[in-house]
Amino acid sequence: MATTAASGPTPSAGPHEGSPHASPAPAPAPAPAPPGQPAPISRLGIAAVVVTVVLWASAFVGIRAVGPSFSPGPLTLGRLAVAAVVLGLLVVPKLRGLPRGREWWPILAYGVMWFGGYNVALNAAEHMLDAGTAALLINVNPILVAVMAGVILKEGFPRWLIIGSLIAFGGVALIALGSGQRSTADVAGVLLCLLAAALAAVSVIVQKPVLRKFPAAQATWFGIMVGAICCLPFSGQLITELQAAPLPATLGLVYLGIFPTAIAFTTWAYALSLIDAGRLAATTYLVPGTTILISWLVLGEIPTVWGLVGGVICLVGVGLTRRRSR
Repeated sequence: MATTAASGPTPSAGPHEGSPHASPAPAPAPAPAPPGQPAPISRLGIAAVVVTVVLWASAFVGIRAVGPSFSPGPLTLGRLAVAAVVLGLLVVPKLRGLPRGREWWPILAYGVMWFGGYNVALNAAEHMLDAGTAALLINVNPILVAVMAGVILKEGFPRWLIIGSLIAFGGVALIALGSGQRSTADVAGVLLCLLAAALAAVSVIVQKPVLRKFPAAQATWFGIMVGAICCLPFSGQLITELQAAPLPATLGLVYLGIFPTAIAFTTWAYALSLIDAGRLAATTYLVPGTTILISWLVLGEIPTVWGLVGGVICLVGVGLTRRRSR
């Protein structure tokens, strides 16, 4: 959580306050955030969010670019293997011990769901959908996080959360409808993106308590290792595809492993250790627009009209979920 000013009662003035011999009064503490308003985010937290958003947006483009050379499973394994080595160089020398007993359960959960299942589903989806549309669909993730936070963390279901969720899912339905008019394969891509979004949302809720016990880099590395182990059955296929892949595709895989995985998932975990899960998830609303811009510049891809309209509706919906009921 971000550090905030103390909100306890102000001590009453002493009987000699204001006398010439009184000690100088301490500087007044910053005023606490008004009731119902979120606490301020530290500069490091903001920087971590910005890095995460930009690098995750680039991942959608990178996956699309290397897709012709790597299948979904091998691409996930290669990306996680690179990330495990790079992040391991930083984590292992400072590692004081491994999780014990039940501490492994949430790590195993988000390692399998997020680093393994999410990536395989997203990679498969981007064989069918352009990068911008995939990013728009994944952006239902903040709504799912908010809903689960309401149930699991007892945050309730404010009116605007319900209204915004219905509008956003209407946008998803519009994207699916437009995709269905082109081919049934696109509908499969939409469903895979929604599956990836659900896996990521559950993982955010599961990862949050782990960050109270382990630093962000360690928690991320543990999850990456779990995901990589789950993807080991793709080893043979990865070796074959690496041998046939052109150099730019291989370099793209290395980029995905270092930047959107090792770095971005660590900055995300760091931000999650400072900020409420629901608030942090809301920052990913910026990912689709950033992805579309990068995709247009790098790949020359522009989403269809259906995708743009549905995506805008999604963004409006998720934006409404952040409004506070009076």
